[in-house]
Amino acid sequence: MKHSADISKLDRHFLPEDFTITDWEHLEPYLKDLAERKIGSKEDLENWMLDSSELEAVVSEDACWRQIRMTCDTENKELERAFHYFVLEIQPKIQPYADLLNKKLVNSPFTEQLNGPKYFTYLRSVRKSIELFRTENIPIQAELSVLAQNFGVISGKMTIEVNGREYTMQQASKFLEQPDRAVREEVYLKIQKRRHESKDELNQLFSQLVEKRHQVALNASFPNFRDYKFVEMGRFDYTKEDCYQFHEAVKLHVLPLVDKIYENKRKKLGVDTLRPWDVEAEPAGIKPLTPFATGEELLQKTMACFTKLRPFFAECLEKMKEMGHLDLESRKGKAPGGYNCPLAESGAPFIFMNAAGQMGDVTTMVHEGGHAVHSFLSHPLELSAFKEYPMEIAEVASMSMELFSMDYWDTFFDNEEELKRAKEHQLERVITIFPWIATIDKFQHWIYEHPSHTLEERSDKWMEILNEFSSGVIDFSGLEEYRRYGWQRQLHLFEVPFYYIEYGIAQLGALGMWKQFKENKDIALDNYINALSLGGTKTLPELYKAAGLEFNFSADRIKTLIDVVNEEYRQLI
Repeated sequence: MKHSADISKLDRHFLPEDFTITDWEHLEPYLKDLAERKIGSKEDLENWMLDSSELEAVVSEDACWRQIRMTCDTENKELERAFHYFVLEIQPKIQPYADLLNKKLVNSPFTEQLNGPKYFTYLRSVRKSIELFRTENIPIQAELSVLAQNFGVISGKMTIEVNGREYTMQQASKFLEQPDRAVREEVYLKIQKRRHESKDELNQLFSQLVEKRHQVALNASFPNFRDYKFVEMGRFDYTKEDCYQFHEAVKLHVLPLVDKIYENKRKKLGVDTLRPWDVEAEPAGIKPLTPFATGEELLQKTMACFTKLRPFFAECLEKMKEMGHLDLESRKGKAPGGYNCPLAESGAPFIFMNAAGQMGDVTTMVHEGGHAVHSFLSHPLELSAFKEYPMEIAEVASMSMELFSMDYWDTFFDNEEELKRAKEHQLERVITIFPWIATIDKFQHWIYEHPSHTLEERSDKWMEILNEFSSGVIDFSGLEEYRRYGWQRQLHLFEVPFYYIEYGIAQLGALGMWKQFKENKDIALDNYINALSLGGTKTLPELYKAAGLEFNFSADRIKTLIDVVNEEYRQLI
């Protein structure tokens, strides 16, 4: 089946074409209509669901644009006010209606007549929302939305000076690839010192978030926020115990390989001990990889790469460019990180990132490009809710694209040796990210199981877990004080709690997709597109099956897939 990136905005049948969300007074009548409308047949119910879906899409897209604009310019107070107005004045008033509409759907006598398995996951999700809804949590959740955004504001202000010029944290990290070890050390320490200056502010912010999240869980009759969040995130197919097993498997099967990678790096650099500022460096005489210079060049080269893989993938990026749905370069005042934000009504998502000309930016671009393709493929599904796919498959979309695209990275590098180094860098990243995923995930479990912990206990526990998953090859001596606050650079802890183990589960899925790809490129890409086109209309194991994968992150599975990467890596070095 041929897929088209010629995406168009959803037609409106319920709301006026020119309707925009300005205030509650103009929005409420449409929610009231849905709440009070009589449903006398299956056809009435289906039309009601389509109208509800249309309203959801309009509200969701409005909220997304407010957040996108604010993260693109954290210093603009007007954009910040627009976002705060939505989360404090609009969203809290929508929530009781959302609960009412959910109950109206599950209690309708015509709901059982809805045909097709696609309704199973949707109705399961609706019942979960009803179970979790508490009126007293509405104002707390509004506060949490505002508080979480403060992380971007604090981080967006962080800059350091190198050679008389000001750099954002993302831009400064380029210096860590320089062959001059003294320069690397100087910049590394400047970055750590600057982050350390904001440690108290970030600690205080995180303490507020933990306290309010714990209260949300208690209000919903859960013993802790972790247990609440597992239900809210729809983790129907695995448990906290599975996460613990994942942590142990990483220690057993991945850490030894991480040690080998860093030992190899130490030998290549010709240093007695490998320090943290050496990890991204190249030996003297070898220039750092510079795959592009500007955001526009990054986009053009990624589109050329995607065209070789499957032209449809490049067409998605072309459409986003045409619509102005890209903000790729790092600059002062821009929030850190990168994301692909689905836009429910427009269909074409928005990619936000902080490119600074590094190899890691290529990985981020193709990663977010994979998410974007997922958004395009699921857009034709009838209801907004059908497009809400689990994060564990969303990250397969992005991480598989990182690995698929490697075969066509000659669009970024015309030199064979540089291309080989780029692939080596990517495979090292695939392996070395696992211990960090386990560290962040295990830390979160402890945080929310012990919500009344002190700042001292928090730092001590972080260090204990960090050391558990750190390579003994890297010498961190003298940096202990900086390391105690290393968790503060992880956006997910502040903005999307418990969203991190997904990267580990999905990395395994992506490695499974890559294994297929190396055996038969076209079958693998067809499986990939087929699975992503299903959106959230199947359970997680069914979505994996549609992609030709097994939903399994046991120790044995981890060992098997890590062996595949190791074999490929050994051929490169």
